[in-house]
Amino acid sequence: MQDNSLVTVICLCYNHEKFVTESLLSVINQDYPFVELIIVDDCSTDNSKTIISDWLKKNPKVQFIANETNLGNTKSFNKALKFAKGEFIIDLAADDILLPNCISLQLKKFKESRYKKLGIVYGNAELITEEGAFDSCFFPLDENKKTIENRPTGDIYLSVLSGGNSICSVSAMIKKTVFDHLGGFDENLGYEDLDFWIRTCRLYEVDFIDEILIQKRITTNSLGTHFYIKKDPKARKINYSTYLIIKKAIALNQSKTEHKAILKRIHFEMILAYKNADFKLMFRYFLLEIKQRIRTLL
Repeated sequence: MQDNSLVTVICLCYNHEKFVTESLLSVINQDYPFVELIIVDDCSTDNSKTIISDWLKKNPKVQFIANETNLGNTKSFNKALKFAKGEFIIDLAADDILLPNCISLQLKKFKESRYKKLGIVYGNAELITEEGAFDSCFFPLDENKKTIENRPTGDIYLSVLSGGNSICSVSAMIKKTVFDHLGGFDENLGYEDLDFWIRTCRLYEVDFIDEILIQKRITTNSLGTHFYIKKDPKARKINYSTYLIIKKAIALNQSKTEHKAILKRIHFEMILAYKNADFKLMFRYFLLEIKQRIRTLL
């Protein structure tokens, strides 16, 4: 890898009028110069599109895709991915902020990592409020500002199957060849990251940078909040997507150990479905767990 590798940042915007300018500035103000920025506005109903258009007057080389209808994250990202020229890709939400050395640190790790099949490099994230105040860190830190728990690296397929915090999605840089190989995000799902990490980690290795690379904003409309809302149509769609992702993962498994690993996640999701009063989904997980336990015995 050369030091002038092009990195493409795909910035997805939907009703982020309060934050999008700060997010875009964090990309063009990186301490690494070879960065391509592609912005997608997913038919925002606020003033986001106008703010982006005004910002582009001072940054005319930046690509801008304005969706005429709301396509959702997976389709919007894949749409932008077709135009990406970078060797590496960052998926950035328009309310999050890259720290100035984010890209240079990620590229340095790709260059120096001991892993030969490296597809993903990620780091830690600082969680901030809508007003920009510090809330917490994605991975808790010790007094030396290093992660308390060692992060799994290399082949982390088992960890991704069973755990909920194996990768900090917002701080990840992915090789473009990984997206090309896997066909981008699955557009049939309500969200993208878990399915993509499972499919990627089946084939590629992962490395970690023990530094804060990005500020992730916590808002009332964040996708993560919808996993826990009772009797909410969006929540049901998202949580049903998780069920589909788990079924896809089971088909990728190649050993009893892997089949056992995913049982932990199935059990967690079944409890979540119960708490959300989604009893149909809970019953689906109940049947899936029975089938999976049989697989571990065969």
